[in-house]
Amino acid sequence: MIDVSIVIVCMNNLKNLYPCLNSIKQYTEVTYETFVVAYLFDEDNLRKVKADFPWVTFIESNEIRGFAENNNLALKKAHGKYCFVVNDDTELRMPVIDRLLVDFDMLSSKAAILSPKILDSTGNINSCGNKPTNLFLNVLAVFRLNKYLYNNFVNGTGLFKTYNIVGSAFLIKTDIFKQIGWFDEKYFFCPEDIVVSETINKLGYECWVDSNVEIIHFEGMSCKSLSMTQAATKPAAYMGEIIHFSDGKLWKQIYVRPIMMFLVLFQSAFHGVVYFLGKETYHKILCIGYWRCVLTTFSSKTPKKIFIKYFKK
Repeated sequence: MIDVSIVIVCMNNLKNLYPCLNSIKQYTEVTYETFVVAYLFDEDNLRKVKADFPWVTFIESNEIRGFAENNNLALKKAHGKYCFVVNDDTELRMPVIDRLLVDFDMLSSKAAILSPKILDSTGNINSCGNKPTNLFLNVLAVFRLNKYLYNNFVNGTGLFKTYNIVGSAFLIKTDIFKQIGWFDEKYFFCPEDIVVSETINKLGYECWVDSNVEIIHFEGMSCKSLSMTQAATKPAAYMGEIIHFSDGKLWKQIYVRPIMMFLVLFQSAFHGVVYFLGKETYHKILCIGYWRCVLTTFSSKTPKKIFIKYFKK
């Protein structure tokens, strides 16, 4: 059996994809297969990347799909004992996959997911573990009041147990991933990674991080890299959060939706004021994105349909 199936989704961006694939080739010695979901690729780029990376299996995705749907196209073809799901805007600077596999051998059979420490392009910590989340904790997070809660799940040393993982880079046992049905496709852009983690925990499995294993995530969590596409993904992600915090129950949405609307209204106003004072474009994009969330609050549309609505604008 192949050790690892590597799964990458790329939205027609060779500038991101080439360093990612080259670093995988350079730093990975275990047996692996690599799938790239070529999302909305133009013909020239697809032809070029296939010629430059003959060892990669490319899966064409030529209609509007979210993170979950696109990843699942490849995950359902995986033959590896483990799946390494990683963003295209990442780069390995060490044998990340090999070291995470060694870590799994050191952990109990309950360990299902293992993530590296994720750094931004300047070397600062982007993510090192992730806390539990629910509506109450989300409210606290918006106002930066959650920093003293559940800190045992983040920024530990060496191998430590976390609660949630971040979808930009993680290694998961394929049989368990398959057992839970891969990513939940009713979400479009977030919080499908959180849903995977929570499902894993509810089944009695565990999520872990190795803070000594690092990967660079160039675009992630950097608001200055925002484009107007994020103004379409944000309301789609927002509706996903409403569904998640409501546990799929309509009666819970009676209070979840107004609370969520208050939060995004506050955030839209905040970024609008900051943009007015400083004229920085990414604050304008965030202001628009959060305002679209406000307008989406009581919509009956799915996250995917919400994205399509604003993406066309």
